[in-house]
Amino acid sequence: MVLGKVKSLTISFDCLNDSNVPVYSSGDTVSGRVNLEVTGEIRVKSLKIHARGHAKVRWTESRNAGSNTAYTQNYTEEVEYFNHKDILIGHERDDDNSEEGLNTIHSGRHEYAFSFELPQTPLATSFEGRHGSVRYWVKAELHRPWLLPVKLKKEFTVFEHIDINTPSLLSPQAGTKEKTLCCWFCTSGPISLSAKIERKGYTPGESIQIFAEIENCSSRMVVPKAAIYQTQAFYAKGKMKEVKQLVANLRGESLSSGKTETWNGKQLKIPPVSPSILDCSIIRVEYSLMVYVDIPGAMDLFLNLPLVIGTIPLHPFGSRTSSVSSQCSMNMNWLGLTLPERPEAPPSYAEVVTEEQRQSSLVPIAACDDFERALQGPLFAYIQEFRFLPPPLYSEVSKQMQLATTVCFLRFCILHSSGESSISRK
Repeated sequence: MVLGKVKSLTISFDCLNDSNVPVYSSGDTVSGRVNLEVTGEIRVKSLKIHARGHAKVRWTESRNAGSNTAYTQNYTEEVEYFNHKDILIGHERDDDNSEEGLNTIHSGRHEYAFSFELPQTPLATSFEGRHGSVRYWVKAELHRPWLLPVKLKKEFTVFEHIDINTPSLLSPQAGTKEKTLCCWFCTSGPISLSAKIERKGYTPGESIQIFAEIENCSSRMVVPKAAIYQTQAFYAKGKMKEVKQLVANLRGESLSSGKTETWNGKQLKIPPVSPSILDCSIIRVEYSLMVYVDIPGAMDLFLNLPLVIGTIPLHPFGSRTSSVSSQCSMNMNWLGLTLPERPEAPPSYAEVVTEEQRQSSLVPIAACDDFERALQGPLFAYIQEFRFLPPPLYSEVSKQMQLATTVCFLRFCILHSSGESSISRK
């Protein structure tokens, strides 16, 4: 839009990524340029930038105040994350139209750099919801005497990173439920549902592997299903407004009476969705995986497994661990849903062999003349060093067992050679 001799006013960011999309996190430095193009010489009072980040909630509800009387109740709330102002040209005061202190800008294109730091404290991820939003923007304002200011606002994206490589988000999620159908005085058999997923944290584009077992002992035909839901919660004036949206779903095969179906890693892909928002006081965005059985003519049987959609994907080490756990989970007891305990270390040498037993076990060896003569060779010192030592600790088996095996082999060779020598003498 051209006002007077100002041809264009634009804002560009110095992006930190290869996609040229302005994306930042808490503590990052936001930098860029205000580009001004004029077709002739102009006089300017100031060129300012105003950067702001805030979460805002707003919705209305109708109320009745008696017969034929109604009114609308507004619910609004706002949280400010930062508010930064800077002057690129000129001075602070713009309310006068005096010619003093004006700056002259000549015809052509001009760039004015700006820079500011985002707070180190956690910021809410950029979000657009039905009853609220989290927005971050930079606004440029050009003020000239006797003319309306030229303004331009440009938004940028903030991601509050969620690393799914944390123990709480790598832990498996599981549950079991059962439902019995009743029709008047008749009761059919139960419908049971057990489900498990490898972890709680995922990133968009990943597929959730669902392990489930559905048993239909009722007289009805049922259908197992799974779905990912996003729940938006907005808070204002002590009230809460909730919006639930379907993100992705899948359907299993129909299950007749007496049949059982097993999902051995059935995959449900997560589409591009916004990350979870867990630290904002007025807006929360949460996800869940619902594994359920669709029962005609009755309430569905369902399990809700919580999810967290993060921004930092699974590390290679985590993926290997996850793969191993998924293979083990195929053989797990669905009712127990527990991993086998770690094996205990064997008892120490002192707990098993007493000093008296150890000394008595040395007597036959010491009494053997052939063996003593055989041990007078160059290997005697090396073998004698390890002769009466206890076996290695359980934690040192990997290293010391190789050495113990070598010593035993040497002893066998010596005994064997001494036996041949005695035969040859005979």
